[in-house]
Amino acid sequence: MWLLNRSSKASSRRQIKIKEVKDSILCLPNNQYRVILETSSINFELKSEAEQDVLIDSFQNFLNSLPCELQIAVRVREVDIDHYLETISQTKNQEKETVYQNQIENYCQFIRNVVSGNKILSRRFYVVIPYHHLERNTDFRLITEQINLNRDIVQRGLEKLGMKARQLNSLEILDLFYSFYNPGQVKTMALKGETINMLFQHNYV
Repeated sequence: MWLLNRSSKASSRRQIKIKEVKDSILCLPNNQYRVILETSSINFELKSEAEQDVLIDSFQNFLNSLPCELQIAVRVREVDIDHYLETISQTKNQEKETVYQNQIENYCQFIRNVVSGNKILSRRFYVVIPYHHLERNTDFRLITEQINLNRDIVQRGLEKLGMKARQLNSLEILDLFYSFYNPGQVKTMALKGETINMLFQHNYV
């Protein structure tokens, strides 16, 4: 298990360049900090010409109002259909009516037939908000206030565009990087809060 390999501690941290994740804030070397927002998307092509013009103007206003630079990341992942079907099958065992059990079974079989031989992909969109603390004395309370102020401005701007945005918590940030660097282990070794607590309590990371 790669997370418990002590010998890779130094090299892994140098490669990923993450100091820690604290209070839903990603802490990087050289007093660099990041907040990550997960956002919804807008299908621009399905809008009318008038709606597209409004969106373009709104997006221009959004860019002009930004308090800092932004990074936009698009994460494309294969949907774990097996896990989804397993979750659905668990509801079958809770049903007492035979007709509902049969419907659940038929639905699961339908999904298996649809995705047979095909990959189902999901796209998630992230906006990364940076903050660089210039002073040598790091007051994390002050850092949190400043980066959250920038986050609120960006979040309100996205909502004006008709998009929903929410901040990733600490575990979700770790899980995001975990899936980047361990795509083959995500299905069999999901990152959970209990695992993180165990690792930190025993000083494995």
